[in-house]
Amino acid sequence: MGSLLLIVGLVAIGGALATIVIAVASGAGETTGVARSLEIIEKTIDKREVSKSDLPLMDRIVLPALAKTRSLAAKLSPNGTQEGLGRRLDLAGNPGTWTAERIMGAKGAGLLVLALIGLVLGGFSLRGLLFATIGAALGFFLPDLLLMNAGQKRQEELRLGLADALDMLTVCVEAGQGFDAALMQVAKATTGPIAGEFARVLSEIQIGKSRGEAFSSLARRTTVAEAKTFVSALVQADRLGLPIGAVLREQSNQMRLVRRQRAEEKAQKVPVKILFPMLLFIFPALFIVIIGPGAIRIVDTFSSGGGF
Repeated sequence: MGSLLLIVGLVAIGGALATIVIAVASGAGETTGVARSLEIIEKTIDKREVSKSDLPLMDRIVLPALAKTRSLAAKLSPNGTQEGLGRRLDLAGNPGTWTAERIMGAKGAGLLVLALIGLVLGGFSLRGLLFATIGAALGFFLPDLLLMNAGQKRQEELRLGLADALDMLTVCVEAGQGFDAALMQVAKATTGPIAGEFARVLSEIQIGKSRGEAFSSLARRTTVAEAKTFVSALVQADRLGLPIGAVLREQSNQMRLVRRQRAEEKAQKVPVKILFPMLLFIFPALFIVIIGPGAIRIVDTFSSGGGF
C-alpha cells in the first residue's frame, strides 16, 4: 500500500513538472508585463480580420467605391490638386466628414454617375454623348463648387465676428488678463468661426508653437484682409516687445473704421443694383398703369369716330 502511494505521488509530481515545462516553453517567445500591455494598445485591427457583416455600410461599400473613383479623379486632375483642396478645406474650417481624399472620390463618382444619367437621358446618339459630357463636367466640378461656397460663407462669418471678438479681447487684456487667458475667454464667450480659430491658435501654442507661428498659421487659413492685418500687427508687436494692449486698442479702432467704410461702400452700390430690376419690372408696370387708360380711350375714340 505504501509503495502504491509512493508511485502515485511520483506520477503526480512528474505530471506537474511536465505541465510547467510545457507552459514555460510555449510562452518563452511572448512579451509580458508592460511590454505586453503596450503591444495590445498599439495593435490595430485589420479590416480583413473583421467579418464584413460587422462593418458599417460606409466601410463596406461607400469607402471602397470612393477609393476607386479617387484614382480616376486623380488621373484627370493636374498636379497639386490635393494640396489645393487642403487649402480650401482650411478656408472652409475642415468639416468633420470632408477630407481631400473623399472630395477626390466624390469628384470621380460624380463624373461617372452624371455622365451615365446624361447618356440615359439623351440616348445612344450624338445628343446623348453631349449630355454625358456636360453631366461628367458638372459631376467632376460640383464638389469643388460646394467646397468653395462653404469656404466663402465661413470667411464672411469670420469677417463679421472678428470686430466683436477683437473688442472683447481688448477689454480682457486692458482689464489685466494675460493674452493667452484673454484668447481663451474670447474663444469660450463667442461663437462662430472666429471662436474656433482662436481655440486652434491656443492649442498650437500649448503644443509648443510660438505665438507668432500660431498666428501666422491663422493668417494662412483665412482670406479676410482685416484678419491678416490683425495677425501682422500682433506678430510685429510680439517680436518687438510692444505692449499688446495698445496694439489691440489701435486694431480695434481700425476695425471699426473699416466696417464703417465697408457699410458705406455697400450703401453706394445699392442704386446701381436696383437699376436693372426697376427697368425690367417696376417701370413697365408703371407705364401700364399710367399710360394704359389713356391708350384705351384713344383706341375707343378712333374706333367709334372712324378715324380723322
